[in-house]
This record gives sequence, C-alpha cells and structure tokens, in this order.
Amino acid sequence: MDDKHMQIGEVAARTGLSLRTIRHYEETGLVIPSARSQGGFRLYTEADVQRLMVIRRMKPLGFTLDQMRDLLEATDRLDNESGLGADVREGLLSRVRVYEQAADEQVDRLRTQLARAEDFAATLRTRLEQASPAGRPSGAGGGAYHRAEGQPR
Repeated sequence: MDDKHMQIGEVAARTGLSLRTIRHYEETGLVIPSARSQGGFRLYTEADVQRLMVIRRMKPLGFTLDQMRDLLEATDRLDNESGLGADVREGLLSRVRVYEQAADEQVDRLRTQLARAEDFAATLRTRLEQASPAGRPSGAGGGAYHRAEGQPR
C-alpha cells in the first residue's frame, strides 16, 4: 500500500466529500487522519480515503453513524487481526453479512422508488406532448406551470 500522505483538500477531491463532512466524520470517530503535518494539518493515507469511500457509499442507503462505525470496526478487525479465533472471525463475518443484506434491501427499495419516479416523469412528458399546440415545443411555455411564478396555472 502506498504510504503517501494527502492533505484534506486532496482527500475531499478524491472522495467527493466536503471538507466539513470529512471533519465531521473525524469528530465522530469514523475516520482519523493517519498523521499531522508539522503545521498541524490533517494528513491522510490511501487507507483513510478507502474508509471514507465506504462511509460515502453507506450514507445514501440510510445507515446511521453508529452502524457505519460498527461495520468499519468489524472490517478493520477482519483485515488487521491475524490471530482471530474461528468463533470471533465468524462473528465478525456475520456482522458484515447483516450489513450486506441491509444494503441489498435498501438498493431494492431505491430501485422501486426510481422506477416510480421515472414513470411519473414519463406521464408528465406525455401529458405535455398531448397538451402542446401542434409544432410548438412542450418547453416553450405551454406546460402546466407558469414559469415566472412557478405556480400552477
């Protein structure tokens, strides 16, 4: 693994997270910078970036900070503790499986919501096409909403 250190701005650019969000995750103990520069700047490694990416992927699925912390603790132990007993290892794997199942269930719910949203948008497009005068594009002011006020007509 590359031991190159990155400042928080580079980490933000790589992860798509804001500086404020990264600092919040540090304050809550989800990610701790691997080092500090002589000037006190946070320094992160590739492992820190990967940890933030796990958090970023969990957030839109509705996982809480405590759940994120629990999963990260389990995966950290699986990755870093070579002398785990079989029972401990199986317990950690079981915890990870619970999160995998929860993620799969949430993805299915999101797919359903997306399909409904796409159907709704298609219904609106069809309605606008049917209501538009011949030859006039539907976006040229003939729609159901008055653009200047954003209110229904």
